[in-house]
Amino acid sequence: MTVDAAPLRIPAFRRLFLGYGLSFVGFQLTAVAVPVQLFAITGSSVYVGLLGLVQIGPLVGFGLWGGAIADAADRRVVALVASGVAWATTVGLLIQAVLAVASVGLIMVLMAVQAAAFAIIQPTRGAIIPRLVPTSLVPAANTLTFTMGNVATVAGPLLAGVLLGRSSGYVWAYALDATLFAVSMYATVRLPKLPPQGPVARPGPRSVVVGLRFIAGRPVLLLSFVVDIIAMVLAAPRALFPEVAARRFGGAEAAGALYAAVAVGAVLGGVSSGWIGRVHRQGLALIGAVFGWGLAVAAAGLTHARWQALLLLALAGGFDLVSAVFRQTIMQVYAPDELRGRLQGVFIVVVTGGPRLGDLRAGLVAGTTGATVSWVSGGLACAVAVLALGVAFPALRRYDGRTTTPTRPADDRAA
Repeated sequence: MTVDAAPLRIPAFRRLFLGYGLSFVGFQLTAVAVPVQLFAITGSSVYVGLLGLVQIGPLVGFGLWGGAIADAADRRVVALVASGVAWATTVGLLIQAVLAVASVGLIMVLMAVQAAAFAIIQPTRGAIIPRLVPTSLVPAANTLTFTMGNVATVAGPLLAGVLLGRSSGYVWAYALDATLFAVSMYATVRLPKLPPQGPVARPGPRSVVVGLRFIAGRPVLLLSFVVDIIAMVLAAPRALFPEVAARRFGGAEAAGALYAAVAVGAVLGGVSSGWIGRVHRQGLALIGAVFGWGLAVAAAGLTHARWQALLLLALAGGFDLVSAVFRQTIMQVYAPDELRGRLQGVFIVVVTGGPRLGDLRAGLVAGTTGATVSWVSGGLACAVAVLALGVAFPALRRYDGRTTTPTRPADDRAA
């Protein structure tokens, strides 16, 4: 069954959807260009892995704080301000490429600032979606959003591979990112005003704690975050793509294809995702999807045929799309509106911080055992760990989305 496009009939969601798609194409250009540039400067996957370490602090801190801001302020304004900061960092990357600075330190600083802005943008956008569409359309809206993100994750890396294979490739990649991001900001300007609803908690440590307590008190919600951490920290192989592309598959163009392959599978999964809304045992489906992700990643790391690696990574991407939709839907259904920003903040910390920790793990392990061992062992460890989690915590595998309604924490008003 094809994707449910009903949310696109709502003009405000359609604007958010299109703006997100444009900005994410540019974001993916930079996401490929930066690690490839770092590997070109240093010749080491360890530095590519360290990029994740540099970004994890801003992602955690600003993800949690940004979610609290999104619950206390107009979400449209929050998204605009954070987008302006992210755009400025892309311009900084463009300038350093034009001037051929080749400074690892400068690139790391710019990416840390971009991570902070991204950590505010993403939870704000996620918290906006349930305000724009009815509850019955939230799974479809999430599927559309993730599918568009993965279309961008196909287009961006493939385009990056073409650009990076040419003279001044880094300049062109960063320039196109800056242009697309500027256009997408106009789509955010066109959104309606989105002031807080319900009790308003003042942004700060206390309001963040309220959100964390809410998650800790709901085991299924907490476990859905743990599942994603397992998938990304153990099995995400992207820090190894520049090295494997250069030494096994032929260079920068191959790196773009590897980065895009996971997203190709996610897009194919998204456009055939009409069945997702009919799945009610969402916890069991989540476990199965992450198990499939781990095995597919491990198999991709074993092959020396480029087409086989791309096919297996695409299969992994299909599993990843399914797991992402169910994680997001479980969280949004559990949370009342006044907590959605904070929960989205935690969600973004996990889904963006986890891959950065995965980059660090993959890079460090590759530095001692080689890229193949790092890649394959991570995928297998993920598959084993998520099965063990499902066995140890039956509440997750028994979760049924039909029996869940939003609940409000008793102490949120006092935060």
